Amino acid sequence: MTDTAPFMQAALQEARKAAARGEVPIGAVIVHEGEVVAAAGNRTRELNDITAHAEIEAIRMAATAIGGERLSGADLYVTLEPCTMCAAAISFARIRRLYYGAEDPKGGAVDNGVRFYSSPTCHHVPDVYSGLAEREAADILRAFFAARR
Repeated sequence: MTDTAPFMQAALQEARKAAARGEVPIGAVIVHEGEVVAAAGNRTRELNDITAHAEIEAIRMAATAIGGERLSGADLYVTLEPCTMCAAAISFARIRRLYYGAEDPKGGAVDNGVRFYSSPTCHHVPDVYSGLAEREAADILRAFFAARR
């Protein structure tokens, strides 16, 4: 397995860009055959689209870059544990590995909440690696919300 740190750092940079746009600071990067094929941050406010989570935006970009809706062999790096919608999209896209930073006890659906990948109706389960740059990812989120209180 290649060194994951640069890819998670790229996802953290996307989270910072999202924060600068006034979006909840979550970033995602998709890597295919060792190359970044998509990088995105949340855009829900900008696009007035509740589905424009960082993971969904990155999956859309990667599918276009690769030329197909199946992202077999691709790895997704995201700064926060995916929600149910995003966990399902990751499964449907057939992403090989999911790396995430901070856990989300309230809205996460991988290791918290519904634990989507443990469901018998889940068709594809990626390998999941949690806690990458966890403190930095959590700090970005905390700072964002503290500034709004």
